[in-house]
Amino acid sequence: MEIEDIFEEWNAYSKSKRLKPRDMDFGKMIKYSDIKIVGLTGIRRSGKSSVMMLLYQELAKRNEKVCYINMEDDRLKSFENPLDALLKWFGEDGYMLLDEITSIRGWEGWLSRVHEQLKGKLKLIVSSSIASFSMPNKPLRGRILDFELYPLSFKEYLAFRGTHIEKTTAGKGVLEKAFKEYLLYGGFPEVASVDGSIDKIRIISSYFFDIVGLDVAEASSEEISLVDTFARYLLQSSYFSASKCMNFISGLGYKAGKEKFLRLERYSQTAYLFFFSQIFSKSIKAIKQYPRKVYAGDTGFYHGITGREDLGITFETLVYLELRRRLKQGSEISYFKDKEGHEADFIIRNGNSVEGIFQASYYIKEDKTMDREVAGSIAAAKALGLKKALIITMGDSHIKENSGIKLEFVNAINWILSK
Repeated sequence: MEIEDIFEEWNAYSKSKRLKPRDMDFGKMIKYSDIKIVGLTGIRRSGKSSVMMLLYQELAKRNEKVCYINMEDDRLKSFENPLDALLKWFGEDGYMLLDEITSIRGWEGWLSRVHEQLKGKLKLIVSSSIASFSMPNKPLRGRILDFELYPLSFKEYLAFRGTHIEKTTAGKGVLEKAFKEYLLYGGFPEVASVDGSIDKIRIISSYFFDIVGLDVAEASSEEISLVDTFARYLLQSSYFSASKCMNFISGLGYKAGKEKFLRLERYSQTAYLFFFSQIFSKSIKAIKQYPRKVYAGDTGFYHGITGREDLGITFETLVYLELRRRLKQGSEISYFKDKEGHEADFIIRNGNSVEGIFQASYYIKEDKTMDREVAGSIAAAKALGLKKALIITMGDSHIKENSGIKLEFVNAINWILSK
């Protein structure tokens, strides 16, 4: 088979593939590709290939010259300089969509050269499962604008499952049942597309082990059993401290220093397996010394790997991931904690500006939990100079004022679907 035949095959496949829609701003991706290389990143199996093919179909509707090639195709490895062959086949203008570009040797230099020489003519939109793709080496630095793709949001999950939103008592019950399933099994498209808990857990487990083995252990050159133990430890931890992690895992017979676990922290975030949230502080020393809060890259990992249900953990993870989806360019998520132990789960900041305070509590009906969430929200608002905080729960939406702070209690399902 000639290499041009492979290109034609992928183009025909992406044109005819039937796909469910995703909540992505294709217009913005197309717009920015005029001046930047657009990079789509996200956790393995989150649906990047489908999004790239949906983008192909959108451009084809606009009668634009476009091609889609999956660069992970094993057949391409037998050809020398497949990227140059692709350019020769496609030409020097139009939209070139290259899925998993990082699987091709020399991809950075090629992208840099082609973008520099053909800027404004050939638009490059590429994808990778590795977050560091958006922080490349010097030749590409400043040339890539990244868009992150996550597993399905709850709204997308409902669409994949064919669940219709009905404003009736029965409809509310259906919605709440779907929400609990989403908390337990997460939002990977393939998981959402199958029925039965056994099949869902089997798929989640295979994804987890693939990411642990390929995107963390192999990338970091660490022993896979150590990385697997590290990942399981993080799944069951609210906070990550390299010292405490080292002490725990050393007790299991592994010989590894603190620096190794800091490396694994970086690699697991690069692979989108876990996210880490730092304490909100103007002190660099405090940021480095305080433990990071840890969140899995998908809510389904907790139940799928541990076999346990903890709706408190998965609910907070869900809110974290939803906030990441909504982040503006340059914004970050931190957590707040003061000397008295008052805590707020999420502080959204952009530079020196604090944009919002959010609490996540599934079990808000319990009096002690209510008192803790309210006290933490008030302490954070006063310390950060804000007049309000949002408390996301499974209860009814309402507003309270306490100590001069407006506390807005919002039902989680309503909050997510109102985006």
